[in-house]
Amino acid sequence: MKRYLLGVDIGGTKCAVNYGYEEDDNLYIVDKIRFETTTVDRTLEDILKTIELLIEKHQLTAKDICAIGISSGGPLDSTTGVIMSPPNLIGWDNIPIVNIIEDKFGIKAFLQNDANACALAEWKFGSGKGTRNMVFMTFGTGLGAGLVIDGKLYTGTNDNAGELGHIRLAHYGPVGYGKSGSFEGFCSGGGIAQIAKILVLEKLQMGEEVSWCTREQLESITAQKIAEEANRGDELASEIFRISGEKLGEGLSILIDILNPEVIVIGSIFTRCSELLRPHMQSVIDREALPLASRACRVEVSKLGENIGDYAALSVAANSL
Repeated sequence: MKRYLLGVDIGGTKCAVNYGYEEDDNLYIVDKIRFETTTVDRTLEDILKTIELLIEKHQLTAKDICAIGISSGGPLDSTTGVIMSPPNLIGWDNIPIVNIIEDKFGIKAFLQNDANACALAEWKFGSGKGTRNMVFMTFGTGLGAGLVIDGKLYTGTNDNAGELGHIRLAHYGPVGYGKSGSFEGFCSGGGIAQIAKILVLEKLQMGEEVSWCTREQLESITAQKIAEEANRGDELASEIFRISGEKLGEGLSILIDILNPEVIVIGSIFTRCSELLRPHMQSVIDREALPLASRACRVEVSKLGENIGDYAALSVAANSL
């Protein structure tokens, strides 16, 4: 039986409304409309208009839609359905997004932060499908996680579970999540760039040239550029990924020992740069994690890959059923 769903993905620069359906434990995306995130009032209006447009376009009624899932950056309250001043959504102060959508369409709506929404997508339809204990980790602009424990999404007391990026892995180091030496500092796009700036500057100050980065280019260096050079065999770029990979292994070892998951799914940069990171990550896990727990856990790239955002909000709706 097909169960028709809508998903609303609210991002700092772009929003999207997806229409899809779940059938035989698979999720199929039928249509998607994207638009810019502007002012709060204008964006809310665009969300409602786009939902209405998709319903009319596909000749549906409110009774045909089983649920609407909403994915947004946090902080938020998933129980009351309120978005609470996320740093990437200026002006979104205590916005009762669930009530706004339910009052307009008479369809049940459900809210989760974006990491949890992605975790649901990978758990129900991606690399974590069929497991009872899974961790999904973003490894992109920042580092966050969604936790599935004993077959249920675990959000914590007030929706703050899974903020792995804030764990301190070193007393000093690249800054992420407002903390020097944090997990996010070492394992994110911005963190990898920070590591590169330190190591490249050392070379430049000693009078050595770095073929792929001049002093003028130092502030604009990106993880993508470093990965390209590492894949070409550059020793300095490879060293940068060694550092990030080893810290990834340290952080995952903590997760494995505490949560004993079946699978840890990692997205974004890890999905694209697994060959650069995995050997260093695995050597640390082998050394640091409990053998019985680490042997029971596999580390996988995101099966949904670059499309995970399209599945995330729809998965919030699917999980509510």
